Amino acid sequence: MRSDVIHVTNEGSGIGKALAEVELVASYKALPKKQALHLRLLTEEMMGMMRALTGEREADFWIDDEDGTFRLHLEVQTIMNAEMRKKLLSASSKGENTAAKGVMGKIRDLFERFLEPSDGQFSSAYLAGLTYTGADFHEMSSEPLWMWSFNQYKSYVMESGAKNEAWDELEKSIVARLADEVKIGVTSRNVEMVIYKKY
Repeated sequence: MRSDVIHVTNEGSGIGKALAEVELVASYKALPKKQALHLRLLTEEMMGMMRALTGEREADFWIDDEDGTFRLHLEVQTIMNAEMRKKLLSASSKGENTAAKGVMGKIRDLFERFLEPSDGQFSSAYLAGLTYTGADFHEMSSEPLWMWSFNQYKSYVMESGAKNEAWDELEKSIVARLADEVKIGVTSRNVEMVIYKKY
């Protein structure tokens, strides 16, 4: 099942409709109250990230499900031209630190850098979850050229040993506690985030 597509902007337009759409899907699927609340909280986090994007941003939001896994999609159209691709390749190889705070802050920062790549803006933690791929990720709208996985990032943080700032952020994050996975895919035409929740 796929919900209606809701057009949202970082000025707030459509965000209320997106939340209402998630509640409608949860009701239609007869989800228990706690599970419906989890989907709403994850959507709120996604919409909060959307509102934090700089500049005028517009995106399409929808929710779908398959075999008990719900997927929240946020897709922003962009044009990945040769210069942007070159910058992204350069940035992903440098691994310089970034000042973004919190898990969703880091995800927003990464999402935004995919929209407008600039040299040397990815931290080493991001590199742990970032791959160049030609694989078919069927849950994305299009085949991504780049894929970032929250679970790969999380594994990197957990395996790094020390209870550092990144670990503290994971423990405090709603997304880290509730979502089964977050992926960001970059194609030649768009950047898409998908939050997964399996019941």
